[in-house]
Amino acid sequence: MSIDNAITTTTETKAKTWRKSDTTWTLGLFGTAIGAGVLFFPIRAGFGGLIPILIMLVLAYPIAFFCHRALARLCLSGSNCSGNITETVEEHFGKTGGVVITFLYFFAICPLLWIYGVTITNTFMTFWENQLQLAPLNRGVVALALLLLMATVIYFGKDLMVKVMSFLVFPFIACLVLISLSLIPYWNASVIEQVDLSQISLLGHDGILVTVWLGISIMVFSFNFSPIVSSFVVSKREEYESEFGREFTEKKCSQIISRASILMVAVVMFFAFSCLFTLSPQNMAEAKAQNIPVLSYLANHFSTMSGSKSTFSVTLEYAASLIALVAIFKSFFGHYLGTLEGLNGLVIKFGYKGDKTKISSGKLNLISMFFIMGSTWLVAYINPNILDLIEAMGAPIIASLLCLLPMYAIHKLPALARFRGRPENYFVTLVGLLTIFNIVYKLL
Repeated sequence: MSIDNAITTTTETKAKTWRKSDTTWTLGLFGTAIGAGVLFFPIRAGFGGLIPILIMLVLAYPIAFFCHRALARLCLSGSNCSGNITETVEEHFGKTGGVVITFLYFFAICPLLWIYGVTITNTFMTFWENQLQLAPLNRGVVALALLLLMATVIYFGKDLMVKVMSFLVFPFIACLVLISLSLIPYWNASVIEQVDLSQISLLGHDGILVTVWLGISIMVFSFNFSPIVSSFVVSKREEYESEFGREFTEKKCSQIISRASILMVAVVMFFAFSCLFTLSPQNMAEAKAQNIPVLSYLANHFSTMSGSKSTFSVTLEYAASLIALVAIFKSFFGHYLGTLEGLNGLVIKFGYKGDKTKISSGKLNLISMFFIMGSTWLVAYINPNILDLIEAMGAPIIASLLCLLPMYAIHKLPALARFRGRPENYFVTLVGLLTIFNIVYKLL
């Protein structure tokens, strides 16, 4: 064997080796996606019964993998290995494109905080009234107290909370898996018995196609690690691109995204099926009407069970709501940092007329915090339906970033021309359009 061939063989072997950093990023992407949104997916998925959730099971991995891979390819298209998505978009579409991305990122994340504000208020109140058996509290006061508590923790202990929330990601995932397994003895056949093929309709308000359509939106929302994709791509480019080239880096990123998507779909869908077989479509409809996450509904469900209760059912009564509160706080905190960064950027660019170099970061953070917490309190007090809010606001904006922006870039940019005409592009575009058209559906 020649020296050149030996070097080539060694390089290929090194390239194919799965590194510890690849595992770390696989778990990082997985952990980013598993948050409070997962607690609402079983409600929407189980709302229409068994057949729609089986269709969603088939769609879950393609939606998670193809959409995030498209975004990663956009991030990889920039000339600067260390450039984030904003810099890449500015390189391709100019400063206007960068401003549009900043706006979209802010308006994609801020409604999520409103959703979490409503969720944490409802979760705490149902725990207070159902598990602790205490007198109902004023909704406005509860929402204000919870948000002030979180604002205080965030303002004075941000660095500590970053470490704590990062640490809580995998215990939360472990709790979801444990609850899913522990629910197996309580599974029943009611969801299967309710399947009547002669009564099934494809269209209409409760038809299968409409149920799956709305389910796609909650999947886009729940199976979402787009906020970390840019950082992930930059890290992998700096690690691999100079040694193995951009094409290899793209394949490695795709491989990591695929494994993260498999983990995510396995955990979330198993949790959704376990909840559905324990409860029923009617129970899921009640959970939606009560505007609470599925863990809170499970806690209430086990608290009303007649007869002797197992240790698990008694534990779940109290633990489920506490796990939900931790999950919501974790998600709120993570999205708050992104919202704060985006709003600070918008204030500096468009709202602050003085010398931009003199405005202190502390003052800017206070201005942004006042707006974020004030708007979140108002929405939490109004108490809109969380699933409706996700479907009408959160998911469509995420889809515009996760699905439509990469597809437009592939269609327009020479750097991404090699990805044109592929079947998965039409799938990603369709997912994005269906999610955005939810806004129209909600208005009709």
